[in-house]
Formats: sequence, C-alpha cells, structure tokens
Amino acid sequence: MTELAQLASRCHELEEIISERRLQPVFQPIVDLTTGGVLGYEGLIRGPSNSPLHSPVSLFDQAERCQLTVMLDRSCRQVTMERFVELGLSGLLFLNICPATLLAPEHRQGETLAFLQKIGLSAERIIIEVTETTPAACYDSLRLATTHYRDNGFRIALDDLGEGFSNLRLWSELRPDFVKLDKHFVQQLHLDPLKEQFVRSMVDIARQSGAMLVAEGIETQAELRTLQRLGVRYGQGYLLARPSAVPALDLQIHVNGVVWEGGRNRMPWQMQATARDLLQEVPCLTPDVPNEAAYRLFDRDPARFAIPVVKDGVPVGLLRRHHLLESFARPFNRELYGKKPCTTMMDKQPLIVNADLNVHDLSTLVVASEQRYLVDGFIITENGQYLGMGTGFALMRKMTELQISAARYANPLTGLPGNVPLSEAIDRLLEAQLPFVVAYADLDNFKPFNDLYGYAAGDEMICLLARLLVDCADADRDFVGHVGGDDFALLLQSPDWRPRLEQMLQQFDAAVRGMFDPVHLASGGFDMPGRNGEQMHFPLTSLSVGVVRVAPGQFPTHYEVGAATAEAKKQAKKQPGSSLFVERRLAHPAGGLVR
Repeated sequence: MTELAQLASRCHELEEIISERRLQPVFQPIVDLTTGGVLGYEGLIRGPSNSPLHSPVSLFDQAERCQLTVMLDRSCRQVTMERFVELGLSGLLFLNICPATLLAPEHRQGETLAFLQKIGLSAERIIIEVTETTPAACYDSLRLATTHYRDNGFRIALDDLGEGFSNLRLWSELRPDFVKLDKHFVQQLHLDPLKEQFVRSMVDIARQSGAMLVAEGIETQAELRTLQRLGVRYGQGYLLARPSAVPALDLQIHVNGVVWEGGRNRMPWQMQATARDLLQEVPCLTPDVPNEAAYRLFDRDPARFAIPVVKDGVPVGLLRRHHLLESFARPFNRELYGKKPCTTMMDKQPLIVNADLNVHDLSTLVVASEQRYLVDGFIITENGQYLGMGTGFALMRKMTELQISAARYANPLTGLPGNVPLSEAIDRLLEAQLPFVVAYADLDNFKPFNDLYGYAAGDEMICLLARLLVDCADADRDFVGHVGGDDFALLLQSPDWRPRLEQMLQQFDAAVRGMFDPVHLASGGFDMPGRNGEQMHFPLTSLSVGVVRVAPGQFPTHYEVGAATAEAKKQAKKQPGSSLFVERRLAHPAGGLVR
C-alpha cells in the first residue's frame, strides 16, 4: 500500500469515528484550593479504546493530517456537553478548542449555543478553553471570535500558560476570564525558586487583569501547598482527582497547610519518588489488533519506543519497536505476520511495576533484569490496571536528580536538610504570616562522650537523635533540619508540639543508656580530662531543647528567629539532665497555634 493510500485509509477510519461519535469524554475536576470545593470540570476526550487513535494526541494529530480538525472539534464538544448533562455534573464545564478551529471558514458561529439550548445547558456554565498549539498571528480575528462567544454568555480561558508561542500576548489580546498555568511550572515548584517567581508574577498579572488562575498538573502535597501560599486560587491534577468517565459528584479536597522546602518527605532525596513520577502516557493496543497497525504506529512516530498490549485494562504484553521493525524488514515477514494479531509479535514477559514502587527499588529491579527493560522501558500499573510506561532514560535522570539534590542540601551523616533549606523554610513561614514553633535540640556533654567512646559511637548517637526527632515530627506539617554536629532544629506546626517534644526527650533518655558502659551508668557519668587538662566528672549525655513560639509579624527574617532560639537553647542547657525550655519572655500576639 502506498503512503497516499495509507493516509486515505487512516482518514477514512477517523471519519467513521467522528460520524459514529465513537468518542469517549472524561472529566477532571477543577478545585478551589481555598475551600476544596469543585469549581467545575474540564472535558477531555479519548478515541476508541481499541484504536491507535485512543490517545487525544494521536487523535488530533491524525485530524490535522486529514484536514478534519474542525469536524473532530465540533463532535468532541457535542459529545462532551451531552455527557456532562447526562451525568448531572455541577459547576462549570471547560471545553477545549483550538484557535485554528475558531478561525476556520467552515466554523459555524452559533452552532454551540444552539446545541446547548437543545440539551438544556446554560451558556453561562461553559468556559471556552483556547489551547495554543500553533503560532497565532491573526490576533484581531481571534479576538473577534472570542468576543462573539462572550456576547452569547460564554466565558474564555487561556490554556497552557508558559507553553506555546505567544501566550502572554494572547492574554493581553483576549483578556480571558480564566488562565491555566501549564504543568511545567507546577511540577517540583517547591524546589525551584525560578518557577516560584514565575508563578508569583502570573498571580500578580491575573489579579491586575481580573482573570482567575488555574494551576494544572498538581501531583504532590508540596506543589499544592506552595500554590496556595503563592495565591493561586484554583487547580487540577492527579493529586486532587484523575480524569474519569464518571467523576465523583461530592468531591471535597483537604487543602490546608504550608509546604516545606526541604522538610521530611519533601526534599528530592526524601520525597519517596515513585514509578508514577516517570509515567508517560503511551497509547496501547488490544490483543486483536493486527501487527500491521502496530507497524504503522511505529512508522509514523519515530519517537515511539514501545506499544503496550492491554486486555480489559490489564497489560498482557509489549510490542518493542526494534523487534517489530527488524522482523518486518526480513523478506516476506510483513506479508506473513502483518494481518495476524499483535500477540504473535509482542514480548509476553514485559517488566510491569506498580506506580507506587520507590524509584530506588525500581532502579535495582531494572539493573538486575535483562538489558531490554532498560532500552524498551517498563509498564506502569495501578491496582493491576494499565496507566502508562516509563523509560530507562527517565529513571536514570530521576536518580541523578535525587543524587544531585542530596549532595547539595543534605547533611552527609543523617541525610536531613541542612542550614540552607532550614533558613528558607523559616522565611517561607514568616512570609506566609503563619504561626509556628521553633525547637533547637542540642546534646549535653557530647564532646566528652565522643572523646571517650570514639567518633563511631558519637555518630551513632547523632543518628539516634535524628531518628527520634523525625519520628517526633508530623511528616505533613513539621520540618526537621540538621544544623550541624549535634545541633538540630525543628519547625513545628502541630498543635500538640509540646507533648511530642516531651515524649521524644523520654525516648532519648531511655535509648541512650544502651550506649554507655555499665560502670558509667551506675555512677551516673564518667571521668575525663577537661579543657584545662584536669580530670573532671561529666554527667551522662543528655538532650536540651529550647523552644520559641513565633507569631505572625514577630520576626522579620530567619536571622532573628535563629538568635532567639539560640538563647532559648542556652536556658535549656542550664537545667540538669534532659530538659525542655519554652521561651516566655518574648512578646507575641495571643491566639492561634502559638500558645
């Protein structure tokens, strides 16, 4: 079959899909990040599940090649609006539309409004989401087209801000009601000051222009909380809810808190990165699809490295690019196997991993497996259902990122964040005007212990303290940092911070006894030369914790917080044995957490 004939066949297939309306709408909630309530839903589209056009990217790419974009776009809008009404979904419906469709001569003005009246849906509930995938030079025409929609009660959203050719000019020209921040600027936002500055600027522009900002691609609590702190009002992403053919009607998201840059389970090397972080949406085939269809997919897309074979949502094999292309290159193989089901050519034992598998464990698994898994990638599932794929390249890149970040920020002994992320975390809390508690933990008589028992024993005691502090803290609300040596700092938002610290002190006193010689335990200490060279008796190593309660507006920067906490630690060390000293002499407003 010639290339022209193949294109004609693929175009005919797409025309049938459109005319028969074999399009599957799915809906992803857009959430108010202040209340957790649902503002509305973005309507997304999928092609037939048993077709190479299942992926929206493949679907619209093929439509562009076949000059069927306007027809496909119209059908997608109609089936999405129909399904939205059938499901009885509340709030707004965000509908994607390409600028090229709005400007196309065959685009029928008034058609969407007439269809809405037919199905009983108000235009005021529809947000026309302009997606920019090509340069838009016809700003005047596009502005006229969107003005027409506005005049009929619709509102306008600008999609993928930060991606594409001229988003900022489109923002200025179209004056949209909503602006959607591209997921590139959301992912790992809490770890990238440049991204944070970009988002902060977009929040300011949105406020000045009267637009509402929606962050796309929210996948972690840290990203969510950073967006809240920066003033982004709305968001969507896998953390909040995945796209679904039947989304939840009573969705309510818990969105309170503040992000820690460098806190427990927050820094890159402690974020428990999983296979989900490597996920790529790779269209799959069903077992009955012929090998020829898979070959055409590989032929059209040189970047497609593999195609999963999925039956009823469960992956059963993997078609590997080099294997299939090499096989079809042999004489008569394409004729022999082209019409046979793809199960005859697939790898029946692909590497399949759960989305929650830690990347360190995944790396070990890939290295221990055959080399083909590193080259061809691995299938990622959730509860046994196909999600997508990951590549060996993406895995290596993620591992490198974790190692670089760890070397940059972590204390080499405990792996806890050091002074840089600690200072940044304090400044973030101060900037957010949130009350919190700072606890400075320091070992008493540690140097004599270290000199008597050796550096290995000293390191063991420091690591013991680090573990107790991490266990003491709330992983979602508190931060544990290693200042250096035997000094640690905790930033606490937990309302029960005092009993947490008191219990930690008791646990330390009980655990540290196992590190002393029985003779020293019996005498309550040990004899060692002091700084002046004379023999001195030192008590058993204990722990002093100085606490400062920080109210909003009380301190300008982390420097002043550090000075106040150091003074509280000195007062704690004046007390015998392990002790907790809470500074009460500093003036601070009453109420809130600081009590």
